[in-house]
Amino acid sequence: MERPNIPLNCFFKGSYNPAYYHDIRQAKDKCWQYNNLHPNDDAGHDKILRELFGKVSKEATVVAPFWCDYGYHIEAGDYFYANHNVIMQDGGGIKFGDYVFIAPNVLLTTAEHALDPQMRIDGVEIAKPITIGNNVWIGSGAVILAGTTIGDNTVIGAGSVVKGNIPSGVVAAGVPCRVIREITEADRHTYPYYEGTY
Repeated sequence: MERPNIPLNCFFKGSYNPAYYHDIRQAKDKCWQYNNLHPNDDAGHDKILRELFGKVSKEATVVAPFWCDYGYHIEAGDYFYANHNVIMQDGGGIKFGDYVFIAPNVLLTTAEHALDPQMRIDGVEIAKPITIGNNVWIGSGAVILAGTTIGDNTVIGAGSVVKGNIPSGVVAAGVPCRVIREITEADRHTYPYYEGTY
């Protein structure tokens, strides 16, 4: 799973690596099939997801449309849930713990391009892994960048741009994403819910 700083080099003028290009095309085919199934075809979605991802544990749900680059670099723990329009550029590997919730329109990208313009033209690219802990909720429209680790029981606010390490048990948000506060026992009692249902 640990694939830091992998050279991908699969763009532009014949500089791409044919093996990577082939794998990406295969993943796009599977994503297209996945996205064109009937939205209530749970068995069909589960079958393709288990073919596409490197690891799928219990009850993984990914709501179409969904796109990834390779698929086999993605590991999903138990009760994984990703809502509409999630994109995973998974060249460097993306690992999710158990009970991870991802809201709509989230991007997780392990890819990094060179700052030097000629290196970009030459197709130089690296990939760094993303690791998401257990019981993490990632809010709508968040962007999780290469090399990021998010600890257990953490919430990432909508629209955040996350780079680096976010600790366990916090609410973090913003551009760039920063820790706002810890999640405490008080959060259990202040969240609105119907009396007697929790």
